Amino acid sequence: MFEWRRHVQLIVDEIDRCIMDRNDAELTLRALARKMGYSEFHMTRKFKEISGMPFRDYLRSRKLAFALKEVRDSGRSFLDIAFDYGFSSHEAFIRAFKSTFGVTPGEYRKNPKPVVLRTKINPFDRYFLGLGEIGMIQSADDISIYFVTIPAHKFLHIRNYESNGYWDFWQKQSLIPGQDCDTICGLLDSIKGKLDDEGGSGQDSGSGQIMGYIIDPKGRMCDWGFRRIECYGCRLPMDWQGEVPEQMLIMDVPEAEYIVFEHGPFDYEQENRSVEAKVEQAMAAFDYSATEYEFDPSPGRIIYFYHDPDRFFKYVRPVRRRK
Repeated sequence: MFEWRRHVQLIVDEIDRCIMDRNDAELTLRALARKMGYSEFHMTRKFKEISGMPFRDYLRSRKLAFALKEVRDSGRSFLDIAFDYGFSSHEAFIRAFKSTFGVTPGEYRKNPKPVVLRTKINPFDRYFLGLGEIGMIQSADDISIYFVTIPAHKFLHIRNYESNGYWDFWQKQSLIPGQDCDTICGLLDSIKGKLDDEGGSGQDSGSGQIMGYIIDPKGRMCDWGFRRIECYGCRLPMDWQGEVPEQMLIMDVPEAEYIVFEHGPFDYEQENRSVEAKVEQAMAAFDYSATEYEFDPSPGRIIYFYHDPDRFFKYVRPVRRRK
């Protein structure tokens, strides 16, 4: 089953590549199954078994997710967008868009409120499946440690007072209606103007989505010696005026100073856990006495965690000047 998850992951990756390249000729289950060396029938069955949805439904929803961002961010005609994403007509696109998002493309362009997009699924997640790493490869990049001043911004998020770690966080959130991973990540993916958005789509920093830890006396005691509340959300400009989804919270984060512990790009399958351990060791061993700063555990301060293997693995932790 693990090997089949890998096969389906390859298809999922290829789907996004074909959508971005406007390559409809290769964007069929027949073509993708042929690449993998399996029959269309067998691949259809396995895709649904592992992803939880039929191939055609996943493909349609991913195309609509890409199309929605074009509707939101460009002035292109809806007919051109419809043809680019494989819809046979303007009318077919309008019907599919409204059926999925509850508004027409024209209504959405005028008022781009948060909607739930179909983010990219990751059926072969080595960390989530508990498979560990394949070998212990030393990263070519060491850890950079530096201080930054981050301007005032807003943090749109959900929070959990009981969770302990990323996977436990989403398992607990899945028990709350409307706060499961797919729904929240889909909502965040549709929001324009995220400060950390690099154009990705899914549960990673490249899509502007980040984990946060709000220091709070009511939170859970963590290994770092203070109480925190685990959060997931995105940073937004201070002047952002968009609609806040009903199941999410937004808070103002004033300008402040932080220390960053950053590891460069790494191979997710082979290095994720060793990179994580390396960064945590660097944080634990850092000697603040050689600087004019100290860690700031004041209630309301936030730690941000960025996980994007193509760019970095980093913690951004609050500091204050020593008296």
